[in-house]
Amino acid sequence: MSGIYDLELRNIVKRFDGAAAVNNLSLGVYRGEFLSILGPSGCGKTTTLRLVAGFETPDSGEILLKEKSVADVPPNKRDVNTVFQHYALFPHLSVYDNITYSLRIKGRPKQEMRARAGEMLEVIDLVGLEERFPHQLSGGQQQRVALARALINKPTVLLLDEPLGALDLKVRKRMQFELKRIQRTLGISFVYVTHDQEEALTLSDRIAVMNRGILEQLDAPARIYNHPQTRFVLDFIGSCNIFSGSVTQANGRDITVAAPHGMQLRARSPFAASQGANVSIGVRPERITLSESQGAGNSFAGVVTDAVFQGALCQLKVRLDNGCELDVLLQPSESAEVNARRVPGQKVWASWSDDNSIVVSA
Repeated sequence: MSGIYDLELRNIVKRFDGAAAVNNLSLGVYRGEFLSILGPSGCGKTTTLRLVAGFETPDSGEILLKEKSVADVPPNKRDVNTVFQHYALFPHLSVYDNITYSLRIKGRPKQEMRARAGEMLEVIDLVGLEERFPHQLSGGQQQRVALARALINKPTVLLLDEPLGALDLKVRKRMQFELKRIQRTLGISFVYVTHDQEEALTLSDRIAVMNRGILEQLDAPARIYNHPQTRFVLDFIGSCNIFSGSVTQANGRDITVAAPHGMQLRARSPFAASQGANVSIGVRPERITLSESQGAGNSFAGVVTDAVFQGALCQLKVRLDNGCELDVLLQPSESAEVNARRVPGQKVWASWSDDNSIVVSA
């Protein structure tokens, strides 16, 4: 990625029937970046994509492509292309004709069409299948044809609206890596809309998490997961045990929080939290360790109530003696013998360090 924006949104507002679908949204997409817009249904992510494509007009704010406003540029003149969940391939046209359709409409020479189609077929790994028709292709192959058709004009930005949603899980996983490979090969900026957290974490250089039209956090995947900045992001991204309470002791960034069920939780806060401040503390299931004796840091006695074997991982439910229930995920590094002993009814101590307590303002 370069430090230059291919796409920039400045204070975008879009309302429908008086309600803000997008509320004062500002973000930039760097040249060559894979940026995902992630959020639940109704958060404004698809509306944002439609605004960039020109299918909707913002009530206020600016949209810039390569630092030029596209306010008065119609959708068919904007240097963007869109790939939807439903590929909309022409069933009566071959792979080659589907890919080169836009070039043919523009009257480009046949030699140029052959050269650019050949390049696209190499990129999407479908060389030799150019004479087949859509019904002769798998779902993943059809998706790659739709990508090639959108990319053959080399747009500044490619917009993707949940393009893998119609694929089964195995093909979807494979296509995630294909998408990233294609994006890196071509160096085109991708803006990818999804509600699938794992997909966003896998594909993205950065993730924009949206909630009710508002940008909650824009950051690298690892920081979104390990350092969420709001209660919504903490709760929405991945699985997390969350406790809310007030700060009873504060020594610099080291704090103690009084949580429900009489729990006193220790944490290292990323911000200065004064005594009496309301905060939420999260701990990821994979950060909790189980042992037969009390551990250091935050350590609570309890009993295993459920255990689900997931191959390399084992997911547990632990009910603490104070009545609180924890989700725990045993890591592959724990031996199979230890995993086998984690059975319902076993008494354990659930522990995690202060550093593994994620603190956000309530």
